[in-house]
Amino acid sequence: MQRNLVRAICRCLKGIPFEVQYWDGHKEMYGAHENEAPLFRVIFNEKMDLRGMLLEPEVKFGEAYMDQKIDFEGDIRALFNLLINNQEVFRKDSARKGVMQRFLQCQKETPAEKQVESVQYHYNLGNDFFKLWLDSTLSYSCAYFKTPHDSLKQAQLQKLDHILRKMQLKEGETMLDIGCGWGWLIIKAAREYGVKAVGITLSKEQEEETKQRIKNEGLEDMVEVRQADYRDLAVEGSTFDKIVSVGMFEHVGKDYIPAYFACLKNMLKSEGLSLIHTITRPVEAPTNPWLEKYIFPWGYIPSLREIIWVLPEYSFHLVDVESLRMHYAITADRWLDNFEKVFDHVKAKYGERFARMWRLYLVGSSASFRCSGLDIHQLLFTKSLCNELPLTRNYLYNN
Repeated sequence: MQRNLVRAICRCLKGIPFEVQYWDGHKEMYGAHENEAPLFRVIFNEKMDLRGMLLEPEVKFGEAYMDQKIDFEGDIRALFNLLINNQEVFRKDSARKGVMQRFLQCQKETPAEKQVESVQYHYNLGNDFFKLWLDSTLSYSCAYFKTPHDSLKQAQLQKLDHILRKMQLKEGETMLDIGCGWGWLIIKAAREYGVKAVGITLSKEQEEETKQRIKNEGLEDMVEVRQADYRDLAVEGSTFDKIVSVGMFEHVGKDYIPAYFACLKNMLKSEGLSLIHTITRPVEAPTNPWLEKYIFPWGYIPSLREIIWVLPEYSFHLVDVESLRMHYAITADRWLDNFEKVFDHVKAKYGERFARMWRLYLVGSSASFRCSGLDIHQLLFTKSLCNELPLTRNYLYNN
């Protein structure tokens, strides 16, 4: 029965030749024309839970790999590309509607404390872990590649420059970075533009690392980092000329999107500029259940139209939107390459299951941005009308 189900699924997967090795050692080819070699092999070390496979394919297949019930050989990126390009094979409308309903109810029940827990769950893994496979800037968001051959560090610095040019900073202005990560954006803003920058994070690990970086740069009088929530700053009455968030909006939650912009309205000065750098979907959909369970609990990736729709409700005027989809695909590739180099070290320190979980996350990210319609956008907008902005985008590229 199990073999027949696997066969039925594999025969529906089109586009890439691959091989399956069953639990008894028997091998079969799928998706191949005559003389084509398989790009990868899926190895079933034991029989699968049929009910789980049918009801929660993403979760059960992911867990099976984490638990070494399934292994892969060959091009794992090709495997994920195949799965994403054939995702309708695993979906039934009624089942997906049920998942959506459960997810939306879960979002409605999510208090602010759970959003804090979500961020801390991910980023408090420890600076040492992220230092193993990020570049030296510790930038954990989509980089900006001027060419496919740029190094990861070069592309991350280019991303920071690209954002700061969009923010059109002037000496003496104030800037807030919501979800500042390890602080390189606020440090760069102060050092190169002479602005007073504040960064906030929910991660104690990130706060401590960023404070040390600020001290090393001698910028204590220009840069401040705090472990705080953006809602706390709004209540305090803090205001800024410019506000940016990079890779943070995905943690806000569907039902809290209006509250985010209400806080932003209170903190941004009139005619001020704000930029959101966030992953987006073409249409509203629940988070991948495996991703939510193991990587980003309580996270929500909004659709682009969800964000744009709400902007006018808070007197924000959209002035620029840019897609960086392929930039994130390349970024995820570089992260995965780095992670593979330290995979054995991660396994030894954090365990086999943890290492496999992160490998799945990174390869899945690379494939998703290439094949699924998952995107990332930078949205630039003003509070109230601002007639003093440049008439063209030349200021972004003439540097």
